[in-house]
Amino acid sequence: MKKIWNKWRENSRYREVSKVCIPLVMSMAATMVMEFTDRVFLSNYSVNAISAALPAGVTAFLCMTFLGGIGGYVTVFIAQYYGAGKNQQIGIALWQGLYFCLFAGIVLFTLSLIATGPLFLLAGHPPEVRALEEIYFNILCRGAILHVTAQTISGFFTGRGMTRPIMLCNIIGMMVNIPLDYALINGAWGLPEMGIAGAGLATVISWAVIVLLLIPLIFTRENDRLYNIYKGSPFNLGIFLRLMRFGIPGSLQFSLDIFAFTFFILMVGRLGREELAASNIVIAISSLAFMPALGFSQGISSLVGQALGRGRPQQAKYATWSGIHLLLAYTFFLDLFLIGTPEVIIALFIPQGQDAVGYASVVDLCTHLLRIVAVYICMDVFYMIFSGVLRGAGDTRFIMWCIGTSSVFCMLLPLYIGIEFFDRGIYYAWFCVLLFVAVLFVLASFRYRQGKWQHILVVERES
Repeated sequence: MKKIWNKWRENSRYREVSKVCIPLVMSMAATMVMEFTDRVFLSNYSVNAISAALPAGVTAFLCMTFLGGIGGYVTVFIAQYYGAGKNQQIGIALWQGLYFCLFAGIVLFTLSLIATGPLFLLAGHPPEVRALEEIYFNILCRGAILHVTAQTISGFFTGRGMTRPIMLCNIIGMMVNIPLDYALINGAWGLPEMGIAGAGLATVISWAVIVLLLIPLIFTRENDRLYNIYKGSPFNLGIFLRLMRFGIPGSLQFSLDIFAFTFFILMVGRLGREELAASNIVIAISSLAFMPALGFSQGISSLVGQALGRGRPQQAKYATWSGIHLLLAYTFFLDLFLIGTPEVIIALFIPQGQDAVGYASVVDLCTHLLRIVAVYICMDVFYMIFSGVLRGAGDTRFIMWCIGTSSVFCMLLPLYIGIEFFDRGIYYAWFCVLLFVAVLFVLASFRYRQGKWQHILVVERES
């Protein structure tokens, strides 16, 4: 036992994992704070606004996640090129992601023009909520090219394990977003009162700020000398097709996860306004766990890609378990907070004074639902880290098929049949979420332990 402990202490990667992942967690935290304050402001603005924000926001995020995930998969290419010492290929890979961003922007703008009305009519929410959903969705989709571009160009830093610039740019974006969000929603400091439209506009402006901050950090003469940032601009069909080959399954993996939760929100909206408002609040709170897990997952993908590029999969294993240990420690303390004092954080979403009376049943629902959240976020730690490993290696197809199958049979069908045909309620819906996450945890753990990911590369192999 002592020998095992000494070997682990010698090879553990806590410092390196922390150096790469914690700035990404802070970046995710900045995003989470923007979304969290957005929900708080809208919750205090009106029940209809908070009821519309999450369905519309998650639906838009689903579209952006799929396209942004493909562009952002350049992170894995850059990580493996960097680990293999092929620095001159990094700029070429980055440019292929940027070309894809142009396509993504056209798709998202077109989607907002032709699909908004039919999509939210199909959801079957009350007319006053549906009108606000359409406004919010339209604004986010039309500005989404900025979000996709930010995800893509961030890969230049994340792939090389240099994540502090991303953290700083996202924090600045957050500092712009929060006061602007408040002012545009409520009509403060001489700005017009725009309600949910103001929330969407403030989000798009913050994306633009992040992009404008990242671009001059990337496109420098020194980076061109080292990584072909300017010289790598010509279209490269080979790398572009490989980006599609690995990036589409890799992005579908996460997008199917988001789709399952989007469907969940749309179905919960059929149960009633209070159930929808409570679920919106609980999902916003659960982002306290999800965003750090996503940050660690992205960081582990980068470290695994670099290790495999160097031909040293054992380093990837140590990084994986170091990440799991650190993330579990955070999740443990978060669970104590969610179970022990849930009313403290729920109170942020409840307006003061007489308006709070109408929220009594919403608060009660939130308190019980947070106990379910406390269980599934522990399993989500392992799923997010292991899926990050598979993504960093390029083993994206297996997990894509697994999440597609489990989302249908563990989430979508049980949820639809239970609510539509057996009149099941809000607790049944959330237990479907728990089942879905549990199955993903088992499948991702199984694939990781198989070890096939150690022999995959997305970049060209040496002759």
